[in-house]
Amino acid sequence: MSFLDRKNTIAPADFNRWLVPPAALAVHLSIGQIYAYSVFNDPLTKIIGITESAAGDWKLTTVGWVFSIALAMLGASAALFGTWLERVGPRKAMFVSACCFSLGFIISAIGVWMHNLWLFYLGNGVLGGIGLGLGYIGPVSTLMKWFPDKPGMATGLAIMGFGGGAMLASPLSVALINFFSSPTSVGVAETYVALGIFYFIFMMFGVFTIRVPADNWKPKGFTAPAKSKKMVSQNHVSAAQAIKTPQFWLLFWILCLNVTAGIGVLGQASVMIQELFSEVSVGKEAAVSVAAAAGFVGLLSLFNMGGRFFWSSISDKIGRKNTYTIFFILGSLLYFMVPSIGESGNKALFVIGFCVIMSMYGGGFAAIPAYLRDLFGTFQVGAIHGRLLLAWSTAAVLGPVLVNYIRQSQIESGVPAAQAYSVTMYIMAGLLVVGLLCNLLVKPVHEKHHDKTVKQSAESRNPEDETTLSDAYLVVDKVSHGGGRVWLYWLVAIVPLSYGVIMVFAKVFDLFK
Repeated sequence: MSFLDRKNTIAPADFNRWLVPPAALAVHLSIGQIYAYSVFNDPLTKIIGITESAAGDWKLTTVGWVFSIALAMLGASAALFGTWLERVGPRKAMFVSACCFSLGFIISAIGVWMHNLWLFYLGNGVLGGIGLGLGYIGPVSTLMKWFPDKPGMATGLAIMGFGGGAMLASPLSVALINFFSSPTSVGVAETYVALGIFYFIFMMFGVFTIRVPADNWKPKGFTAPAKSKKMVSQNHVSAAQAIKTPQFWLLFWILCLNVTAGIGVLGQASVMIQELFSEVSVGKEAAVSVAAAAGFVGLLSLFNMGGRFFWSSISDKIGRKNTYTIFFILGSLLYFMVPSIGESGNKALFVIGFCVIMSMYGGGFAAIPAYLRDLFGTFQVGAIHGRLLLAWSTAAVLGPVLVNYIRQSQIESGVPAAQAYSVTMYIMAGLLVVGLLCNLLVKPVHEKHHDKTVKQSAESRNPEDETTLSDAYLVVDKVSHGGGRVWLYWLVAIVPLSYGVIMVFAKVFDLFK
């Protein structure tokens, strides 16, 4: 299929780069469904019993493994196929991602119909996880090449979609389950088939519209700053060489610790706010109901999504290192204060604190690709990013274990549920302090790691044609090339996202009634 070849995705000279972010958003909004997977947990434990769990039904702990498998495969596939992606281009990678992600739903549907747990794991776990990995890194590295002046903003646009995918997937999945459920079926298998078809079509929009810039392309209307930044390298490091540098491993733990501190809390947000603000703790009027807790989770998802764009854009102004310093200092302070805020019964302050934490959790994902580019250049930044995502897989296991097991041990030892999170919050604060130390140790990559052949190729071009990362200003492209197409492409991506945002706000009102 020559259409998928990289050479056939190179954009013409007059191509409007603002046509590319909607393609990235379409893919990330689709694969972001993984964050809403918990909506299937309850019905998956009632496949035989239909209305309640019966003998032979899957256990919740058994079903929950598909989420961990998917995130583990995300990191593994991104690390394994990152170099291949750089070679074949984003269109082929995104096509394979769409096939794997959608086929994963179909195979899991068959697994549910046959009540075969291994088919279920193979579908949404293994194949779906591979689709996640390829779909995650492909659009990110492409957008950084289209927006060399604002790589943080560019990656934020794409990764914002991944954070917002749950806001689309959650209400859509619930609606489909209710539509397909019957006296003989919980509706999950049918929902999987429908989602597989829907996401394949939506992701193919991204496949057909993605483009890469020509090698000598540069944005119009930009001037290179007279002074380059210390933490922004003009050299390039290969993926194989990058993992030999201390900077790579410092960034590995920076990402891992930031994600660990957020992902465990995100998974227990509903239970946590209900236990901290229960009738016993704060009285009947101030207690948080199940519906209000759902609004809290939705609000966290909204800030998780918005933080990806906000903080990554801020990082273009103040630099990646300063941005992560803010994450770790502010985050550790907020985690340290959470137990006291919970005991005070100040629900509004508690919600605000966690919204800020979740915005930095999302921002950490969005700013890390630009941090990698600052240190290692653009040569194989997608492959390097893929290897670094193993930190996410590590955090996906570490975070929930810390929150769930420490909470359980506290309750079993006689600690009231409302106070069972205090130790966990202090541990999270400590992890962020360690992350701060790692961030402060990050220095420019030593020249011995630079790929001299790539550097010579870059230097063969006019240096004035280059725009650097943090100081160049953004000039909105004229719509003379793209015109109505720009608005149409953005509409395709924004409408599903808007649906998710509206559904979130509908739930948020319950939180502050």
